[in-house]
Amino acid sequence: MKDSISKEHIFNHSIDKVWNAISKAEEISTWFIKADFKAEEGYEYTFTAPEEKNCTEITGVVKKAHPYTLVYTWVVAGTDVETLVKWQLEKSDTGTKLYLEHSGISNYTGETAVKMFTSFNGGWDNCIHGLSQYLTQAIHAG
Repeated sequence: MKDSISKEHIFNHSIDKVWNAISKAEEISTWFIKADFKAEEGYEYTFTAPEEKNCTEITGVVKKAHPYTLVYTWVVAGTDVETLVKWQLEKSDTGTKLYLEHSGISNYTGETAVKMFTSFNGGWDNCIHGLSQYLTQAIHAG
């Protein structure tokens, strides 16, 4: 079984706009789920999703928060399994290239690992889609 999920996406938006969208609680709460989050090393964050989104509370600790690189642990409520999420941004000719990696999924055991991999993989696709829509709306609105 693969241990990590990797996603890449190019946004037609500045690197600072994308960075703000992934690192500021008020923006994360708009396009993802409600967030008590600060892009500060050591910050213990909480993402709280309503049950109708078929998601549960996520908690963790920010490990790295330097401009354009954000790394945090990811613990799904009801488990004691820690995985790691890394967002990395770089300027591209047309805007910003996003690299997203969610690793450590093999820390779950047996069939749970397979289920979590499938869930996270689809979830990150939805997340990037939501981020893209948010950035497009925010740019046109402001």
